[in-house]
Amino acid sequence: MTPPAALWFADPPGRASSTGEATGARRTASARHRGAMRVKDAVGRFGEQVAVEHLEAAGLVVVDRNWRCRDGELDVVAHDGAELVFVEVKTRSSRAYGTPAQAVDRVKAARIRRLALAWLAERRAGGERSWPVLRFDVVTVVRRPGGLDVEHLRGAF
Repeated sequence: MTPPAALWFADPPGRASSTGEATGARRTASARHRGAMRVKDAVGRFGEQVAVEHLEAAGLVVVDRNWRCRDGELDVVAHDGAELVFVEVKTRSSRAYGTPAQAVDRVKAARIRRLALAWLAERRAGGERSWPVLRFDVVTVVRRPGGLDVEHLRGAF
């Protein structure tokens, strides 16, 4: 299996004709879509790993990753001293469609806040401590020639 970083930094494959002549095989639209989603998911996982390493290097302690409930997913939950931090990670292969942080709009921020309350309710039911201060951060990971740009926006919303 190709590791996510290798997928992300690999040169894009050549184009095949609509009849599949360049590859010798035909692919259905659903197969192409599944392949694109696998690459997108791998890029997202890679970006989340980069973000976690960045957060830990900055002194945050990660307590949960990819927490899911019926309403959605929290990418990273960490604590920074007395603050509990909910981190949305946005990974992009370029800035062609704006900065990754621009993807965290008012609606997305509200959803993340609701998910944070659900995460807290689940933990309190298990007897875990309460947190006096909550913070919502965004970490962006963008590919550039020769490397990555990682930006940590504390208190982004």
